[in-house]
Amino acid sequence: MLKQEDLGGGISAFVSKAHGFSTDALLLARFAAPGRDDRACDLGSGCGILPLLWCRDGLAREIAAVEIQEAACRQMETAVAHNRLKEKLHVLHADLRELKGRLPMGSFDLVTMNPPYYVAGSGLRSADKSAEIARHDGSCSLEEACAAGTALLRFGGRLCLCCRPERLVALLAAMSLSGAEPKRLRLAAKNPQSPPWLALVEARRGGKPGLKVEAGLFLCKADGSPTDELLEIYGEYKV
Repeated sequence: MLKQEDLGGGISAFVSKAHGFSTDALLLARFAAPGRDDRACDLGSGCGILPLLWCRDGLAREIAAVEIQEAACRQMETAVAHNRLKEKLHVLHADLRELKGRLPMGSFDLVTMNPPYYVAGSGLRSADKSAEIARHDGSCSLEEACAAGTALLRFGGRLCLCCRPERLVALLAAMSLSGAEPKRLRLAAKNPQSPPWLALVEARRGGKPGLKVEAGLFLCKADGSPTDELLEIYGEYKV
């Protein structure tokens, strides 16, 4: 069953048990934030939360949302129709490894992806096929995700992904191998006393070596209340 969630600013997302979103997606949407005139593409878009948040904030002039699961694409199409975004947000039901001829290569300013966090055969398994595809890279490796994203980018364009810290080295290597040099890294943690649980990475196609490690992103203050930065990231999203 679909549920409508108000993101604020007149934008609604449609989520289901199989295709929803978490704080990870909100953090990546802010970290990657396209310019107002950018052409952006979100790979493995799920329910389309990143593109919808950008539309809420008036970012990007055109967005392509690529998703391999048909049910998720239908959810996104429902959101596009409800929010009257068909001129700006385009949903593509496709395998990201087979985008040549379906999207213009080398033309995007920004490509994002919240990739599967676990290597195929590891981590907690799920009997739900949708959850299995989202969590494990059996249908898409980090190397394939980075190669697909970099191919879509113009020279100097940005590739932004997130991952669990234990896969950070693999992600940085996959980015470099694809021709997108890692340039920014930010680690997110519950609070300064907790170990990071998420790594946010930005690479640039054709960029020169040189990685900037930014200050940590913390979700909670000492008393457990949300930090000012987290409240800013959530913005008008009240759910």
